[in-house]
Amino acid sequence: MSSQSIRLIPVKAEDRPTIEALSAFASHIVKEHFDPIIGAAQNDYMIARFQTVSAIQGQISSGYRYYLAEDEDGTMEGFLAFYPRDGKMYLSKFYVDSRARGRGIAREMFRFLLEETKKEGLPSIFLNVNRDNETVIRIYEHLGFRKVRKEKNDIGGGFVMDDFVLECPVE
Repeated sequence: MSSQSIRLIPVKAEDRPTIEALSAFASHIVKEHFDPIIGAAQNDYMIARFQTVSAIQGQISSGYRYYLAEDEDGTMEGFLAFYPRDGKMYLSKFYVDSRARGRGIAREMFRFLLEETKKEGLPSIFLNVNRDNETVIRIYEHLGFRKVRKEKNDIGGGFVMDDFVLECPVE
């Protein structure tokens, strides 16, 4: 399919209706994608910890930059969240709804992230990705990311995130 034009709209901590819609949208995408990879119990725990309205508001208030990706009709197609960390740009969230995949939306979102990273004068973008999320790892590698290390993080509740850390230089 051909690329579809999207608008990237910043989400503000005080915009509760938008954050409520984003939280529901994020939970839907994350459930669909990650239940088969990490199991429903861990996924539900992570959604409750990271994707609730109050969690998103707290993240934005602490410096995360959330952007909704909407099509021309105002339909949410995806979202991303990022912030400067350790002298680089940390990509915390990067999701495209399954019905919108394959239309160039992720590429447009990534281009935007590259521009924001360049504006900050940061040399690279890095992220964590579940080691079993093979399809997404291939997509990130296609975008220029490379594996730099393995990482296991205890997130509480008896759960561990078993990830690769990927990094992409900004040129």
